[in-house]
Amino acid sequence: MKRIKLEIAYDGTKYHGWQIQPGELTIEGVINKALSELLQEDITVIGASRTDSGVHAKGNVAVFDTDSRIPAEKICYAINQHLPWDIRVQSSVEVKEDFHPRKVNSKKTYEYNILNRNISLPTERLYSYFVYYNLDIEAMKRAAGHLIGKHDFKSFCSVKTQVLDTVREIYHLNIKEDGYMIRIGITGNGFLYNMVRIIAGTLIEVGRGVIAPDDIVKILKGLDRGLAGPTAPAHGLTLVGIEYDI
Repeated sequence: MKRIKLEIAYDGTKYHGWQIQPGELTIEGVINKALSELLQEDITVIGASRTDSGVHAKGNVAVFDTDSRIPAEKICYAINQHLPWDIRVQSSVEVKEDFHPRKVNSKKTYEYNILNRNISLPTERLYSYFVYYNLDIEAMKRAAGHLIGKHDFKSFCSVKTQVLDTVREIYHLNIKEDGYMIRIGITGNGFLYNMVRIIAGTLIEVGRGVIAPDDIVKILKGLDRGLAGPTAPAHGLTLVGIEYDI
């Protein structure tokens, strides 16, 4: 028996998120089925990040155990022949038997894309959130600075969050303009349910002038979801990658 780690990219548009749900098309369900068909074993992967419905990924991570004699580094090529066009395994490597993608110290990086122009672009509609009003980028950057570091992010997570510890650390939070696209890049040691999307929605409100940049401090200290901005739509979010301390 060996444990294989996969790095997976997908377009989440038509999927009901990562995690298996009865009667729904999910990324995890499709990958389990494809691996089981390829390896002729009952395979169940363990995913690192349970991305929401409509969220995309360039580098989500999952592991599974197998008795297959296929070399670990060849599995990514073989499995892609069994997957739909909108899911692709980027790499496959053997790891230690006790490696668990959610129980090892890691850094996760997400990117939220905002298409900021007067008229939307159909070719960008699936991978960015269209905002037609002008956004003050410098104000958004000042606000983002208050979020860097270790904080209790209770104000920036869904009320459905079930974890007791809402303290997380953000290492980097960058906002840059790329033509009409505003890209919010965020790296941290972990994220609460809807945390990145709520941060993005709050920064958009700062850009609109609804929330002042320094109000972020009050929002953090308030520990109240009602103080932060709205949850930005899922389709603008991409899990860029996960780095492990191994």
